[in-house]
Amino acid sequence: MTEFELIARIGQLFAGVPRNDFEEPGDDCTVLGIGGSESLLFTADLLTEGIHFLRNTTPPYELGRKALAVNLSDVAAMGGRSVATLLSVALPPDVSDEWTEAFLRGYRDLSAEEGVMLAGGDTTSSRHDITVNVTVVGRAADHCIKRRSDARAGDAIVVAGPLGASGAGLCDLLAGNLDTPNARIHNAPAAQTAEGLWLGERTEVHAMTDLSDGLASDLRHIAEQSHVGATVDLERIPIAPGSDLVTALTGGEDYKLLFTAAPEALPALCRAFESRFGRPLYPIGTVTEAEDDTIVWLDRGRRVETDWRGYEHNA
Repeated sequence: MTEFELIARIGQLFAGVPRNDFEEPGDDCTVLGIGGSESLLFTADLLTEGIHFLRNTTPPYELGRKALAVNLSDVAAMGGRSVATLLSVALPPDVSDEWTEAFLRGYRDLSAEEGVMLAGGDTTSSRHDITVNVTVVGRAADHCIKRRSDARAGDAIVVAGPLGASGAGLCDLLAGNLDTPNARIHNAPAAQTAEGLWLGERTEVHAMTDLSDGLASDLRHIAEQSHVGATVDLERIPIAPGSDLVTALTGGEDYKLLFTAAPEALPALCRAFESRFGRPLYPIGTVTEAEDDTIVWLDRGRRVETDWRGYEHNA
């Protein structure tokens, strides 16, 4: 099974299990209402050596930061604020104490910067490879939670930063170029936590997610769950320096926010965002009325016949 086939199968197998007031899974986080017009958000991610990182190209300090950042990004994509984490690691015998110390310092420093408590976790050994599992708990006011399923036909499609730096950085790392700007971005991505909170407070923002698998896949998740389609203008895609269009669409691990917003409110939203964060938003397309999550890619108004997809494990 591919990654998403496995996720769908898990959903089928657990369909009859009591949800205990949790919302159905399938978004960046699962949601549990706790009263007082507030909810808890839960997310988890694995990083596996040889799949998500290589020990000889990823410094342990940066890996510690990345392990946390990719989870903080999920909470930000829901309009929430991360408050606590659980960290579990499996380490093989050849991992030095110095490596472990540097990894923990990276995780600790980002935790301190974001005001997130380490509430617990687990440690174990492994035979060969490092595995890191992080669970993050967040909080959000109910009216601020942004779901993938809330896009509306006519919405503008917007990304909150240039794309493709991480994918280009991975290519640099695999080529032995370990200290390029994009290699550093790939090894230590920054979650848009403040931006997610700010966008969560805006009623004109409807659906939101973070770009972990690549725009071509993550936009499709919004389309599928909102039962809409999308039209994307390729010339409007913001491409990071040193990257290219295909990498920007399919490379993944950029962790920029992707959202839809009411078109009449978009100019004011873009001005307010740039005033607050000192950088622009990038409108790239429009949500359309389509039941089959069709994404139409346009190059200067002409349709491009392609089926771009982002990263999928076991595909």
